[in-house]
Parts: sequence; structure tokens; C-alpha cells
Amino acid sequence: MKPSLNLRLSQHLALTPQLQQSIRLLQLSTLELTQEIEGLLESNPFLEPEETEDPSAAATTSEPQAALTPDVPQVATEGHETAAEPTAELQLETQDWTASSGETDHGADIDADADSWVSSGQSAGGSGDDDEFSALDVASEQIDLRDHLRAQLAGLALSATDRAAAEAIIDSLDDDGYLPDTPLELALALAPAADAEQIEDLSDALTTAMRLIQSFDPAGVAGHDLADCLCLQLLRQPRCAVRELALQICRGGHLDMLARRDWRKLERQLEADENALRQAQQRIAQLDPHPGGAFRRDAAQAVTPDVIARKTPQGWTAQLNPEVMPKLRVNQIYADAMRRARDSGGAMQGQLQEARWFVKNVQQRFETIQRVSQTIVERQQRFFDFGPVAMRPMVLREIADELGLHESTISRVTTQKFMLTPFGTVELKYFFGSGLSTEAGGNTSSTAVRELIRRLVAEENSAKPLSDSELAERLTQQGVQVARRTVAKYREALRIAPANLRKTG
Repeated sequence: MKPSLNLRLSQHLALTPQLQQSIRLLQLSTLELTQEIEGLLESNPFLEPEETEDPSAAATTSEPQAALTPDVPQVATEGHETAAEPTAELQLETQDWTASSGETDHGADIDADADSWVSSGQSAGGSGDDDEFSALDVASEQIDLRDHLRAQLAGLALSATDRAAAEAIIDSLDDDGYLPDTPLELALALAPAADAEQIEDLSDALTTAMRLIQSFDPAGVAGHDLADCLCLQLLRQPRCAVRELALQICRGGHLDMLARRDWRKLERQLEADENALRQAQQRIAQLDPHPGGAFRRDAAQAVTPDVIARKTPQGWTAQLNPEVMPKLRVNQIYADAMRRARDSGGAMQGQLQEARWFVKNVQQRFETIQRVSQTIVERQQRFFDFGPVAMRPMVLREIADELGLHESTISRVTTQKFMLTPFGTVELKYFFGSGLSTEAGGNTSSTAVRELIRRLVAEENSAKPLSDSELAERLTQQGVQVARRTVAKYREALRIAPANLRKTG
């Protein structure tokens, strides 16, 4: 074949480094973005955080120094930190042992209540008056369990030895409030070189301290196991036949049979009728198996929302959370020096370009999140007024078509991005769900159906709980056509037990 030259035109999509960085930043969570920014601030001298005293000054910066500051009021959530308690020493005749307390941070958790939300006359991006409500102001300070116990210990007149022993017991508690080790095991761990008599004295001191801590709030703290924890709570209740039977169940190791509702075997072993056993079961079910759980900050509680839903006279709007908005800029001094140095190296020029791209892409990331969030809020107005039961069915393509974006972009924006609503902090993906047909010929969201199931179970007669078939029938009566297997799937997703395990009366 004779060689020849041909001219041909074609189009292809090229992912430039800037576009690749933009896509990667869009799918990062707030925590991952913060880590990314911290790493780049250390490695790139052209990128720096902007520290502006006057919020209005950010609007006057030049383009290379444009700060990523939203046009929203700045709301600070303060954190508090407590210093460690002084080390307490318990003096023995030949051995000293020390019980030192740890250092605990106190954070602020965001908690929103539907009744606390008020209308604002400002737009989604505007600043409000001094008395304007901000969801970030609704924060409850949560202290550590050990600090809560030390606060009660501080009000008691104790000797140095007793106080040190109590400190040792408090430091040995786990996050649920349990004391996994016995006083003897703690004594051996605290004074491994002591003789038998010293270990016995130390064990007695720790036993006395353990009983003191068990009398503190919350009830059940410093129990060795679940049964011990429940017994400590029951002993604080007035004496009656039901309480005594409940104590007998916990102390006798019958909790497993009670969980299986093996009434016949319990009747034989405890010599009690089924009605009394059911009353004791209800009494035990009202106890808290994790007395320290209320003082533990779970990951879900620590989530910082990226977007805040705010009500205005025109309806609900989405506002970016200023607490998660980074303020970055290109160092203008270094950038000017690069312009004057015509023979500057390519590496430095590349870092300057990287800093500019990063500032622009981070700003574009939050603009995209705000646009998507606002579109979601506009389509789910009834949810913000009436809750999950009013959620309408919605898919990613609806938002993508309205904003002129690809579905994959909407998926990245709604993954690990959270919105603070009157009904709690939820992931943006929470607003998307398939539709189920209704008798009226329309559709209802699967989220709304799950909420209806939850309400039906909450209102059912505990002596005769609703089966999945009965739940499906109740939903049909309310105009929602759903199969029994679908009800079972939604019930399991809500972590609701089957009817036979919910029966308590």
C-alpha cells in the first residue's frame, strides 16, 4: 500500500489536571476536604489561609486573593476544654500508687427541634438581624461521664485515700459506664509489687469506693456486667413485688430466658405466673443498659452539616454553613515575586498554578453544593413543614436535568454532605427515594412509607402488635399500595423487630 497523508477532524474529552482536581474535591466529605487543605497548606507556599477581622473586607480582595467566604452571618460554636484533675496518691505502708485522671474535651453538638425554627426575612445568602435565629445556636454542651462523676465526687468530704480510690474506680470505667475489673484485679494492677496484706487493704478501699460511685448519677454506673447494672437501677426503685421479681431475674442469670420469652421455663424456675413475669419484663425493659451512653459522643452526633435549611417568608431555602467554609487565598507577595523573576523555575510556577486552581475549585465545590441543596429544598418544601411523612419521591436525574449537570455529579455532591433540618441532620441522599403508587394515581416516597410504618408500630397495642400483613393493610387503607414483603424490608431497615418479638403484654 502506498503511504499517503490524510486530514481528519475529531472530538474527544480530555480530563485536564484542573478538571480532575475539581471532580476529586467535589466527592470529598468535609473532614476529608479539611485534611486535603491542611496538607496543601504545608506543601505549597503560595497558598495561605485568609484571616480577616472585618467580614466585609473579604469582598474587596483582588481575584488572586479571593476568599471563599459565603455571604452569610458567621456563627461560632465554642468548644470547652477541661484540664486534668490533680493526681491523687494513695499512701500504703511500703507502696505508693497513683490514680491520675485523663483530659477530656467538651464539644458542642448541633441539635435542632422543629418548634425552635422561626421565619427569617433574609434571603438564603443574606445576613440577618441580631435576634435572627441560627440553627447553629441550638447546641448543647455534652460533658464526659468521668467528669460528671468527678463533679459529684468533689462535693464530698473524703480522705485523701478514699478520694484516690474513687478516682481509680472512675478512671477504670468504660464508655458505657461499666467497671469490667473487680476491686481485687484493680488492686493487683495498681500495686503489682505489694504484698498480700497490702493488696487486701487496697482491694477493701477500692470496694468501698466502688460502692460510693455506684450511688452516683446515672443509676447503674460502675456495674460489672449487664445484670449488675440493671440490679443497681432496680435497687433505687421502691420496694414492691414486681421489683423483687425483676431483681430475682437479673441476679439469677435468667435474662437470656427472658429475652427469648421462655415463660414456661421461667415459671418453673422462679415459681411465678406468666402475668407477673411479663410485668417484671416491662420493668426491666424500662432500665438503661448503657448508663454512660448519654455522655458518649457518637460519630453521628459529631457530624457538622454542610448546609442549613432556613425558613423565610418565601419558603424554605438552603444556606451554606459558614463553619465548614475554608477561607483561602493565593499569597500575593509570592505571586508578585514570581512575576518579577522572569527566570523562575518551572516547579515554583507549577505550585503557583496549583494554588490558583485549588482556590477556584474549592469555591466551585461549595457553589455546586449550594445549588444542588437549594434545588432539593425547593422540591421538598413539604418535608421541611411536615416531616418525613410528607417526603415526595425524587431521583438524581430530576436535579441533574434542572441544573444541567450529570447524574454522577449530583451523586458526588449528595454523598457524605449533610443538611441541618428541623427534623435533624441528614445526608443529602436522604431526600432521594423511589416512588410507590397510591389509590389516587400519584406516587409517594419510600421515605414517607417508612415513616408511616414507624408511626403505626409506635401507636400499636404492645399486647397485640401488628404483623407485616396488617401493616400493609393499614397502609392500603391510607391510600398507599405496598406489598407485605416491601413492608418487611422497610421494617428491617428501620430496625424494628418482628411482631412476635414486639409482643410485651
